Amino acid sequence: MLKRERNIWVVGGDLRQVKLAELLSDDGHWVQTYAMEHRPDADLLSGSDTLRGIGEADCVILPLPMTRENGILNAPFSDQKVPVRTILDQLKPGQFICAGQVGTSIGDYAKGRNLVIHDYFAREELAIMNAVPTVEGALQIAMEELPTTLYGTRVLVIGFGRLGKLLAHRLRGLGAKVTVSARKYADLAWIECYGYCSEHTDQLDGWLGGYRLVINTVPAMVLDRVRLNDLDEDALVIDLASQPGGVDYEAAGELGIKALHALSLPGKVAPVTSGRIIRDTIRHMWQEVEA
Repeated sequence: MLKRERNIWVVGGDLRQVKLAELLSDDGHWVQTYAMEHRPDADLLSGSDTLRGIGEADCVILPLPMTRENGILNAPFSDQKVPVRTILDQLKPGQFICAGQVGTSIGDYAKGRNLVIHDYFAREELAIMNAVPTVEGALQIAMEELPTTLYGTRVLVIGFGRLGKLLAHRLRGLGAKVTVSARKYADLAWIECYGYCSEHTDQLDGWLGGYRLVINTVPAMVLDRVRLNDLDEDALVIDLASQPGGVDYEAAGELGIKALHALSLPGKVAPVTSGRIIRDTIRHMWQEVEA
């Protein structure tokens, strides 16, 4: 990964961080983990019960997302509830520190201690590559939940960003009848040029009744009660937008519409690939800092 062996701490996180730690170890680095005591294959990596020595690390990698509620470290493989600020208090200016979805409060606290946290989730290359396991995970859910094949199914993809583009491409490859909605007229033009049916996202009211599958990628309330009421009861809604999502879940339940909020799919369906994507992104950031 880098020019020489480094002392790297991987702190907290889900299977993505577990696989990341394993990949870094395979690359020849000395890897220490913390707040991962219940991870699978715990004997493969060195783990620490304390933060002693973390201030001497060349690199400290925090998870994606960095925190849970109240600034607690995101650490599903640990019984500990460690405030992220407690970890930052052990670090020193000049260390290479990275994390995903840092947040303004933690970022400001780090700056107050003269620490720089590099947010790998904000990197475009990670966002693009992360779309692949997200889309594959969404298709897996659709195939498991629908009683029909995707072939011949009328599908609406809401949004034409990274996820929307890749979803439309993969769905058409499987033979689905794909419509894509967007708000920007430039996106609508591209949607039509690619050969998909198009809809304006602000004009979906009354037009959802024919779709068996609706996949939302927009992090805003686009599927409210009125629009959900247009769907047939056997329709499936998959929401890929980050919290709080783009679906009125209370209304969906009352209307009998199955709506699934599919979060963090890369870590669930392809943790090895996701760990590799994070590793490569961190390598790019580190190379830029050292240039």
